[in-house]
Amino acid sequence: MLLDRYLQKAFNKKQSPQKKDSKFKSVAKAISWRVLGTFDTIVISYLITGELKMAFSIGSIEVFSKILLYYVHERIWERFTVKKEANELEKSNTVAA
Repeated sequence: MLLDRYLQKAFNKKQSPQKKDSKFKSVAKAISWRVLGTFDTIVISYLITGELKMAFSIGSIEVFSKILLYYVHERIWERFTVKKEANELEKSNTVAA
């Protein structure tokens, strides 16, 4: 996830402000990524267990657990970002005064 944030920042620097992804495209990318991740989990589960039913069971649980974990992860990062921005604003106000 840290690598994802770094790459996203690096990619966004190269992109012009007019070329931001639409909300629809972002949702489509999120869904396609989740489908790919779940497929990967099912394949790995099948290779380990040798049971297709078990692999699909693991994959179906993984879909929801990963969405929940990602949401919690994003909210935690948002808290750190807001605190960092508040600290930077406070420092800049102190220096300006």
